[in-house]
Amino acid sequence: MRNYFFTSESVTEGHPDKVADRISDSILDSFLKEDRKANRKLKEYSRVAIETIVFTGGCILVGQLTSKSFVNIPKVVRDAIKDIGYSLEWGYDPEYIAVITSIDPQSPDIAMGVDNPADQEKEEEDLGAGDQGMMFGYATNENNQYMPTPILLSHRLAQRLAFVRKNKIIDYLGPDGKTQVTIYYENSQPKFIKDIVISTQHKDGISNEKIKKDVLEYVVLPTIREFIEENDLNSDFFDLSKTKVHVNPTGRFVIGGPRADSGLTGRKVIVDTYGGFAHGGGSFSGKDPTKVDRSGAYMARYIAKNIVAAKVANKVEIQLAYVIGEKNPVSVYVNTFGTGKIDDFILSKLIQETFDLTPAGIIKKLGLFDIEYTPLSAYGHFGRKDLDLPWEKLDAVEIIKDKLGVKDGI
Repeated sequence: MRNYFFTSESVTEGHPDKVADRISDSILDSFLKEDRKANRKLKEYSRVAIETIVFTGGCILVGQLTSKSFVNIPKVVRDAIKDIGYSLEWGYDPEYIAVITSIDPQSPDIAMGVDNPADQEKEEEDLGAGDQGMMFGYATNENNQYMPTPILLSHRLAQRLAFVRKNKIIDYLGPDGKTQVTIYYENSQPKFIKDIVISTQHKDGISNEKIKKDVLEYVVLPTIREFIEENDLNSDFFDLSKTKVHVNPTGRFVIGGPRADSGLTGRKVIVDTYGGFAHGGGSFSGKDPTKVDRSGAYMARYIAKNIVAAKVANKVEIQLAYVIGEKNPVSVYVNTFGTGKIDDFILSKLIQETFDLTPAGIIKKLGLFDIEYTPLSAYGHFGRKDLDLPWEKLDAVEIIKDKLGVKDGI
């Protein structure tokens, strides 16, 4: 048991890096949608790995794409930017930006390893990993979303910031914004919020005093109150006498988005996952489910969450590692940080015996070719109570308990 402070950040969908993620995932979704319409087989789905760079006046799309479908990519790009809320007023007009593409087909050497894995058993169903690498999953029992509290609250605040902007509750806010939350942990459990930071783009001529007042009233207080209620926390979890709320600390945030900073797909991988509690491997956005960077991370989260929900551990970190061109992971690492009811190595063996960890098995179990990925491009891929995500389901809890021969924990 330890006492410590831990900080995590999130950003809104209008942050330049998240604009890039949104575009990449919108392109992915567009191709997968066409594939579903055509009732394609597993190995016929589009192979997508698109990275986006956004900057003043334009964006560049680079990467690899192999597909039997046609998508009007420039239209998808402009629609994605418009949906975020950018316009001429905010310095990034989707109607007039330059859209530059430099996209090649997937390398046949990589495709060969994916379609014909060295350890395949069923030619029509097996898929090999498209690259080497490791992916992490994490879960904790500190709240009812099984997520670290700092990143969960940071996401909630960022989502609320976007909500009040889009619904004109605060009618002078721009699309770009960032949030940050520092939590004090006592005996390894969240005790109270020490700091909240919110930086939000706004129209010129709005005083910082008004922005602070409105953000506190319409963003911070509703978000924190809801979190306290849904997790049955004490009221001293958030106390303005000891919680410092920083709003636009520089005093001005008029120029934002791609006009202020360039953005790149995959640059917010810590924001996308667990806020620094468990991390590693590649980014998610713009990648189809045959990429284990994405599918492996989702499966690791699914297993971790079900282990904690089964009360086998208070928190757990799981690492999956793959070799390019092979379907089975080369290692499954488990760390329960001393909270596990059984040995971590035994738990690792249980995972490998219980779950299909091949790329094809993960895709089928989680239905990853049926997912819409664009909503995941901001506000995190895990712990999303606003989305019905298959890797957040707790349908393996009883399976884990049965394997261990217990009814309610150990």
